[in-house]
Amino acid sequence: MDLSTGLPFWLVKNGLPYDYPQLDKNINCDVVILGGGITAAINAFILIEAGIPCVLVEKRSIGLGSTIATTALLQYQIDTPLSKLIELRGEEQARKAYLLCAETIETLAKISKKVGYHDFERKSSLYFASYKKDVDLLKKEYALHKSLGLDIKYWDENKVKEKMGFSAAAALYSDHSAQIDAYKLCHLILQYCISKGLKVYDRSEMVDIKHSKSGVAMKSIQGHKVNCKKLIYATGFEVVDLIEKKIVQLFSTWAIVSQQIEHKKEFWHNNCLIWESKEAYLYIRTTADNRIMLGGRDEETNNPKVRIDKLDLKTQQLADDFAKLFPKLSFQPEFSWAGTFGVTKDGLPFIGHYEPKPNGLFSLGFGGNGITFSVIAAEIIRDILLEKYNPNEAIFAFDR
Repeated sequence: MDLSTGLPFWLVKNGLPYDYPQLDKNINCDVVILGGGITAAINAFILIEAGIPCVLVEKRSIGLGSTIATTALLQYQIDTPLSKLIELRGEEQARKAYLLCAETIETLAKISKKVGYHDFERKSSLYFASYKKDVDLLKKEYALHKSLGLDIKYWDENKVKEKMGFSAAAALYSDHSAQIDAYKLCHLILQYCISKGLKVYDRSEMVDIKHSKSGVAMKSIQGHKVNCKKLIYATGFEVVDLIEKKIVQLFSTWAIVSQQIEHKKEFWHNNCLIWESKEAYLYIRTTADNRIMLGGRDEETNNPKVRIDKLDLKTQQLADDFAKLFPKLSFQPEFSWAGTFGVTKDGLPFIGHYEPKPNGLFSLGFGGNGITFSVIAAEIIRDILLEKYNPNEAIFAFDR
C-alpha cells in the first residue's frame, strides 16, 4: 500500500539517519513486531523496558510508511468529541479514553528524554468553532473536559480575536498537548532499543503468515523463515486486509510546510496547536526550525493517483485556508505531501487479540491520535504478554 505521496518535510530534514540490516537468516524468537514506524518503535520500547525480548521486522526502510507523513500533533482530544463518545461507548469508557490520551503525553515526554530526543515540545492547543452552530458543542465539551480535571479554558468570540487575531464564535484552549518529529523520534527509539538487545531488520517483507495455537510462522520475501510465539501487528493501515470485518475507513489528508520565517519567534498566541470543529478539519502547528505546518482538505480516498493529481490544488487550497486565518503572515509553501489515515466509527483504535488470528496482537492506532493511541496499545500488549490484567483492554477490543 502506498501510504504517502509528494515530498514529506521530515524525510528531507532528516534523510536516512541510520542503517538497519536486511533479514538474512532463519530466526526463532518469542515476540516479533511487524512494522517499522513510530507505532512499532513505541511498542518495542515498552516491551524492552519491561524485559520482554523481541525482534522488529519492517518491509520498507525504517520510518518510510505513514511515519514520514504524520504532522505529529500530540493531543488528548480524540477526533470524536467526548459528548459524542459518551453516546457511543458510555460515560465510563469514553471518559477513560480521554484521560488515557492525556496521560500518554507525559509518557511520550519520558520516552523522548530517555532515548535522547531533545525536540519534544509541550504545547497548548486551540480548538475553535468552525461555525456558529458549533458553539453549543464547545460549551458541552468544555464542561465535560473540566469535569475530568483537565486544564481547559472557554474563550468567547472576543477572547479568540484578542488572543489569536482571527474570528471564531468560540474556542477551547487547553494544555496537555505536544508536538514532535515522529520520524526522528522513531529512529532514536529504535537505536536505544537496539542498545538494549532489540534486533531490527528492514527491507524484509513478511509473506505467507500462518497463525496457529502454537505460534506464528512466516517467511520473508527473500525466503527466510521466522517463527515466533506472538506476533504484534504494528503495520497500521496495511493490516486492514487481514481483518474480516470492516473496522476502518481509509482517507487521504494533505499537508504543507512553509519556508523558514526569519526574525519571528511567535506567529500566534504561544504558537499553540490549532484545529477546528468541522469534520474535515484544518490543523496547524509550528516546527523547531521556524516554519509553519498545516494540513487538512481530507478526502475519502486512498488512491495514490488521486493524491498525486490533487497535490498542487490542495497545496494552494491549504495556503489559502491559512491566509484567511492569518492574512498578515506571509506563507510560502516549500514542502507538500499527502498521507493515509483511518477513521473508525467511534474514533478509537483497535488493540489486542483478534480471534481469527491466534497468537496475533494488534496495535492499530487509527484516527488523528495515532501516536498517543500507540502508547496505550503498547502498554496493553505488554500486559497481555506478561499475563497481567489491564482494565483498559476492553475499551479498544475488536469485539466492542
